Amino acid sequence: MAGAESKKPASGGKKKEVKKETGLGLSYRKEENFGEWYSEVVVNGEMIEYYDISGCYILRPWAMSIWEIMQGFFDPEIKKMKIKNCYFPLFVSPGVLQKEKDHVEGFAPEVAWVTKSGESDLEIPIAIRPTSETVMYPYYSKWIRGHRDLPLKLNQWCNVVRWEFSNPTPFIRSREFLWQEGHTAFATKEEADAEVLEILELYRRIYEEYLAIPVIKGKKSELEKFAGGLYTTSVEAFIPNTGRGIQGATSHCLGQNFAKMFEISFENEKGEKAMVWQNSWAYSTRTIGVMVMVHGDDKGLVLPPKVASVQVIVIPVPYKDANTRGIFYACSETLKILSEAGIRAESDFRDNYSPGWKYSHWEMKGVPLRIEIGPKDLANEQVRAVRRDNSAKIDIPRADLVEKVKELLRDIQQNLFDVAKQKRDACIQVIHTWDEFMDALNQRKMILAPWCDEEEVEVDVKARTKGEMGAAKTLCSPFDQPELPEGTKCFASGKPAKKWTYWGRSY
Repeated sequence: MAGAESKKPASGGKKKEVKKETGLGLSYRKEENFGEWYSEVVVNGEMIEYYDISGCYILRPWAMSIWEIMQGFFDPEIKKMKIKNCYFPLFVSPGVLQKEKDHVEGFAPEVAWVTKSGESDLEIPIAIRPTSETVMYPYYSKWIRGHRDLPLKLNQWCNVVRWEFSNPTPFIRSREFLWQEGHTAFATKEEADAEVLEILELYRRIYEEYLAIPVIKGKKSELEKFAGGLYTTSVEAFIPNTGRGIQGATSHCLGQNFAKMFEISFENEKGEKAMVWQNSWAYSTRTIGVMVMVHGDDKGLVLPPKVASVQVIVIPVPYKDANTRGIFYACSETLKILSEAGIRAESDFRDNYSPGWKYSHWEMKGVPLRIEIGPKDLANEQVRAVRRDNSAKIDIPRADLVEKVKELLRDIQQNLFDVAKQKRDACIQVIHTWDEFMDALNQRKMILAPWCDEEEVEVDVKARTKGEMGAAKTLCSPFDQPELPEGTKCFASGKPAKKWTYWGRSY
């Protein structure tokens, strides 16, 4: 973090040029130009830097630390499930990639190929993994022989490359991104089904407990499921400002399709040959982009305390003729007490910036809580705390510092979730007819509609809603299904409805 070291300024000497509040604010407002606002926030908040290859971004420490905190939650959780980490190569041979027809068709436009080594053409071009099913499964068939070799449960933390797309967006849609991908094989479908939901619950916890974002757990339609899989479950988030849903993370049951293609069979307890049941599941750095979109405001980032690498920033506010040394000492002591209590705190003692400039800087970076210490606070043996989420100012006696700061951080985390849920819920519209559907879509809503669950009907809805904003599609059918009265008709086809499904435009 540039220049935020805890250094005490040298006293005396020539007076430095102190930077005031200039050139720090955002030029775009979230409500008025969301796309430009988002790009500006992730750059000015020091999360990413644009790179000289379109669709590729540098993840700076401010973003990487959030990824590490989420990894710090998820990795031990999957280890409890007896899932082990491994690493497979980045490159895929074309023969293997093309083995599972539906799968390769699903990814074909996005696959990047290596065709040259130096000046010479490669005899056979090599693909760069867009996902690792075809990389890993030839080896699963080698390692799995009998029922004692099952279950085989592996995960890797890695990068993948998906080349073909328009409108690259930092975190949300990039040509290379970081993720974890789990690949598991079981003797029975029941075991696979159970794991799909166990992993999906961990994804819900990442979004709701860490990123303070409400999500809906549900099943994808046949049209929207993972290419080559049996069924896909996901956690779906929604961005009220753009009226778009966003797939937060997915947990797929692959069934036995890949097992047949890659001949992953085992001898069961009766001595008969059987095919394994497989799952794959992943969440990526897209999570960080969703967090920025949901919580950010016109001052910049707003980070939930659980994922902020700096939860509290301590800033001295010395006035003219104030006891500067006393103020700096109080700031150092405050920092020490908070750090020793396990709170991620830093101080900003830079003497070439005014306190006002520092406030704006750390607000831009989304630090959940700012502590200011000025002459008045020194005299009253207190600190002033300012919340990033709602700008509330609270004076805290120094004696209660740790307890009160911890309480405030808990409140901020909860409030961010509550506000986000309130905004998301206000965007959900229940409809029954096509006209209501179109009205809700034009109002940028997340639409809950009764549906006949037929693929051609979804294809038809996509075709009928195609326009500048992009077509509407199914987001998911929620596991938590509202009651469906008998005789309810599908909003799009008029056929008998089979379930409630969320629809909308999406990223």
